[in-house]
Amino acid sequence: MELELRHLKVVSAIAEAGSLTRAATGLGLAQPALSAQLKRMERALGGALFVRGPHGVRPTELGELVLERARVLVPAVAELQEEARRLSRTRHTGRGGPVRFRLGGTHGPLLGGLVDRLASAHPSATVTTWTSWSAVELGRLVAEGRIDYALTGVCGQSPPPSSGTGERIVWRDVAVDPVFVMLREGHPLAGEEEVPLGALAEARWTNVPGDGCFAECFAAACARAGFTPRAVYEADTASCVHLVQVGRAVGLCRATFPPTPGLVTRPLAGSPLMWRHVLGWHPDSPAAHTARETLAHARAVHESAAGLSPSYVRWRRAHPAPAASPAP
Repeated sequence: MELELRHLKVVSAIAEAGSLTRAATGLGLAQPALSAQLKRMERALGGALFVRGPHGVRPTELGELVLERARVLVPAVAELQEEARRLSRTRHTGRGGPVRFRLGGTHGPLLGGLVDRLASAHPSATVTTWTSWSAVELGRLVAEGRIDYALTGVCGQSPPPSSGTGERIVWRDVAVDPVFVMLREGHPLAGEEEVPLGALAEARWTNVPGDGCFAECFAAACARAGFTPRAVYEADTASCVHLVQVGRAVGLCRATFPPTPGLVTRPLAGSPLMWRHVLGWHPDSPAAHTARETLAHARAVHESAAGLSPSYVRWRRAHPAPAASPAP
């Protein structure tokens, strides 16, 4: 892992808060996610950055060195980013329509569909993408003016990701889906219309990574079902699919996951986990002028993706979809 500016901001936030719990709250992260980030930074830098005690944390000698550099670099880069944002927000769209769509997204089938619809609707516009596992990073990129829209998601009723910059971001719901389970063809439960979570108590699991509360929500759902997951393999989407196809694990996926050879997707009985797709933009950016249209395209892409999953089509017939937030 290479050290980035966001890592310096995390170290500074921990030092200022004096506690991982308080720092996580200020950064809009779950405390376990922040602890995992800190461990990765410490491994990359070759030593502990903080000493943990009964009254919080204090920086080590290495931590003081990192903080000294952060006090210089973070304000300097923030000033540069603010100047860049001011320049970006003064750009106007051309008379023929928007000149660009800079989209950021996490893993999933919706980003590609949104690119296709926007490129078709605005053939003269430039459409670019930025992908990240981190919803928080996407929010920060929107706040910094580096992307126009963030297409990401949050667990259940969790609040949208924070930008971590103090900048306000407008978030609107695209859709709300249940979380499904991926099973290999031939799995004893593959023929069931819905799968009780407790019936998979002995399974190993696979899921894509993220920095929200989904891992904690999944663990809580398993606890309510009376078990603790034996193992959870975090991997990219292709690796998750492979682990399911070869019978090494069962997977967690969005209900819009497309049909894939060698596996089936099934709803979890009672829908213990939900996923909310959201689209975000800065209210003072040029993107705000095309936000209504972009949100409509995102919702249309979701409807199209939902219609490709036979198991989700059946589930939706029996469960009316939650209403999405109105366009701004």
